[in-house]
Parts: sequence; C-alpha cells; structure tokens
Amino acid sequence: MYQNRTDAGQQLAGLLVREGVDADVVLGIPRGAMPVAAPVAERLQAPLDIVVVQKIGAPDNPELAVGAAAADGSIYRNDDLIDRLGITEEYVEQERRNEAENAHEKAQTYREDLVELRGKRVIVVDDGVATGATAIACLRQVRDAEASWVALAVPVGSPDSIAELRAEADAVYALETPRGFRAVGQYYRDFGQVTDEEAMQYLQGESP
Repeated sequence: MYQNRTDAGQQLAGLLVREGVDADVVLGIPRGAMPVAAPVAERLQAPLDIVVVQKIGAPDNPELAVGAAAADGSIYRNDDLIDRLGITEEYVEQERRNEAENAHEKAQTYREDLVELRGKRVIVVDDGVATGATAIACLRQVRDAEASWVALAVPVGSPDSIAELRAEADAVYALETPRGFRAVGQYYRDFGQVTDEEAMQYLQGESP
C-alpha cells in the first residue's frame, strides 16, 4: 500500500536504481502519472516529459476501454472486446480521430515542443496498469518516434496486463503484480485526482 503517488514514485525510482536502469528521458502519462514520474526522473537524473493518449470507450459504456488513441494518431485496439461487443469499424475510426485530436490538444496544452525521442532510451511511467490499453498506446507512440529502447515502469499492475505489456516494451518494471488485483486505486491510501495545473508543475520541476 502506497501513501500516495509521490511515495509510489520514490519506491519505483529505488527499484530502477537497484536494477541499474539508465534512461535519457522519463515520460509521464498526464495527469495521474506525473507525481510518480517526477521522483523517477529526479533519481535517474533524466529530463521529465509527457506522452499523451486518450481512451476510446465503448458506445454504451465510455468507461470501458476498447482501445486508446495517441497524440500522433496511432491506435491500440482491443479487437477481442470490439468483436465481442459488436462495435463497428466506423465507430472505432471515428473515435480514433476524435480522441487523437483530443490527445494532441492536451499535449500542446502541457508543452509546445515535446522532447526528441529518436535514438533515446525512454522510460514510460504510469501510476498503475489495469487493462493496459493506455500503456500499450503510449509505448507504441514512443516506439514510432524511433526511440532506441523503450521501457514501462509502474508501481502496481494486473498480472495479466503486465505479462501482455512485456511484448510491447524492451523491459517492464513493476513493484507489485498482485493476484487479487481489481483496480489501481486500491493500492493507494491517497488516490485523489491530479489536476492539469498540478501535473504541469511537476513538468516544470516544481512540487504542487
């Protein structure tokens, strides 16, 4: 159980140091991952930046992720779930365009020019992994930016999703992969929302 996201980030940073991980860039997924990513970037002495994706929800249940769209227009699709729910290709494509535009606008809100990733060793940090849709979309976006090495680091995640993510990244680091995983928030005493303003403060090297 983590006290809050900062505590989780400090513990995650300790794991990465013990593993001898070296990174050129640490990317947080706004908003919730920024308090986790900040201690990691500080400990690894790497610049902190962002990678932005937007969830694609099911037509009748927007909280159920059937995929995720990245700021560069790329998409991760959960084809098994799409087929099971009978979701049309037209719906998926329309939502991909909408959410990719939303992700691009969000990225621009945080920073006009994102860091160059080509040839860099990059760690993507999130506050936890449930379905893995967001993390997969982020990893693919970083890979498409021609990073030389791409890793994911999280304090906690679903065992099944973490196993799936190992096929998407060069390395996956997770402090906990509990068998009884139900939701990320159950592993935090304080899992309150992070505002855009707070997330941007972390990006600017400040603590809210």
